[in-house]
Amino acid sequence: MVTPHQSGHSAPASFRAALKDAIGYWEPRRIGYNLVLSAVVIAWLILTWPHFRAALTFHSLLIFLILAGLANVSYSVAYMADISMQYSSFGDAWRRWRRGLWLGGTLFAILVANYWIADEIYPWVQ
Repeated sequence: MVTPHQSGHSAPASFRAALKDAIGYWEPRRIGYNLVLSAVVIAWLILTWPHFRAALTFHSLLIFLILAGLANVSYSVAYMADISMQYSSFGDAWRRWRRGLWLGGTLFAILVANYWIADEIYPWVQ
């Protein structure tokens, strides 16, 4: 069996160290993720304002808050991938390339947000 030291891979010393590393990486980027998704929603509101005016009710704002919460729960899935990869033989390379997961996840979130607005929210606006 190849140990992390023999393979040139430096695995985290403990789960706590891996979690600390993951939090240190992902939490500052959560701000950018939320700003990007907020920009998508604001762009839809501005670009289609006359149609959305009637949709801005207390109920719809509550739905937007719930969807924002779900987007942040989805963001937290990155922790599972990150911590798993830290313990893999690709741990060192992963730390250099994990921004790709952030970018891919953010692009996927933009796609989902656009789908929900265009297909689920926009058709109901009179």
